[in-house]
Amino acid sequence: MTPRVPDRTLCTDLPAAEPGSTVRLQGWVHRRRELAQLTFLVVRDRTGLAQVVVRGEADVPPEETPVEVVGTATANPQAPGGIEVTEPTIRALSDDADTPPVELWRPTLNASLPTMLDHAAVTWRHPLQRAKWELAAASLKGFRTTLDAGGFTEVCSPKLVESATESGANVFTVDYFGRPAYLAQSPQFYKQVLVGVFERVYEVAPVFRAEPHDTVRHLAEYVSLDVELGFIEDHREVIACLRDVVAGMVAAVHEHAAPAVERLGLDVPVVPEEIPLLHFREALAIAGAPEDEPDLAPAHERALGEWAKAEHGSDFLVVEGYPTANRAFYSHPEPEDPHWSRSFDLIFRGVELVSGAQRLHRYDDYVRTLEERGYPYAPYASYVEAFRRGIPPHGGFAIGLERFVGRLTESPNIREVTLFPRDLHRLAP
Repeated sequence: MTPRVPDRTLCTDLPAAEPGSTVRLQGWVHRRRELAQLTFLVVRDRTGLAQVVVRGEADVPPEETPVEVVGTATANPQAPGGIEVTEPTIRALSDDADTPPVELWRPTLNASLPTMLDHAAVTWRHPLQRAKWELAAASLKGFRTTLDAGGFTEVCSPKLVESATESGANVFTVDYFGRPAYLAQSPQFYKQVLVGVFERVYEVAPVFRAEPHDTVRHLAEYVSLDVELGFIEDHREVIACLRDVVAGMVAAVHEHAAPAVERLGLDVPVVPEEIPLLHFREALAIAGAPEDEPDLAPAHERALGEWAKAEHGSDFLVVEGYPTANRAFYSHPEPEDPHWSRSFDLIFRGVELVSGAQRLHRYDDYVRTLEERGYPYAPYASYVEAFRRGIPPHGGFAIGLERFVGRLTESPNIREVTLFPRDLHRLAP
């Protein structure tokens, strides 16, 4: 009778195995250390590392080869978790792997960023690199869970569109069956229209910006976490929703990515019950910017981040009331003084993370605003026409996932936390 093959044991579960029992590991050869009479093999799977001891001569596949190891769980206080695998039978599950471009068994990766990005399919296997995306995955869980609990509906909008969302100069043009189309800069138009269907919507999807930025904080494609909610009084309700969403994302990092937090030694922020809030005019004064500055520069954001930390002990700060003329045309002006808008940004550790606003919701206001800004009506017709059919007062925001993780880890370059970044120079891998 053929002996029963034991169920797979994950590396993280090996310490719970009964000494003397048969276990079966599957993973990658993380490291081989060959001594005179012993070979120490470290196997890595999605949960962690396990030690395997091979006595005598052994044919151990090279590092990064997927393998199956069947052996005996053996107590050893010096092994990870106090249990190692002995008397193993090792079977390669693929061809022998080529030598990796970096030594993944080392505690840290000392490769340059271009090397990391060129070989991303391999470098993301390093436990420290992998931990960064584990933070992102947990953040996505928190984002969805919080909004689902708030009665929101997840939607999926097209990424090929007939017109630019904000500016025709910043879109990627594609050939759509012989006529021009564009990669969507955001799901803005669609999420506003869908407020007229579901009242509260959100989307997790890529967006595309053809902006020739070559900075440590910009990407040509990134993951946008978009939210829109209807039947609001003003933008302060949107800010309150944003606060709860960010708090939910941080809570999910603790719940679902605690090992990643520990591995990276992170200082996870605390989201205050009420995020400190400044008007744009106050923000300019604190940042030492001229009164007529139309927007906040990166240096201003850094100064405001330092101020929020020093004055309020907060890693977060909301700036509201940006000049209407310098915000997207669908931003709602302040009724008492239309020079200022009901828009806002959330600054997280000195970097703008979120833009949001109450939106226009009346058809005539859209027609007038397009005329005032010199925008032709035709490219926006299918969008604007929806506001003739009953869209309630509404507003929303968008969080850049990579920026959120970048500030969590305080990474100097957003590409370090992006799986396969697209920027001014990079289109592969």
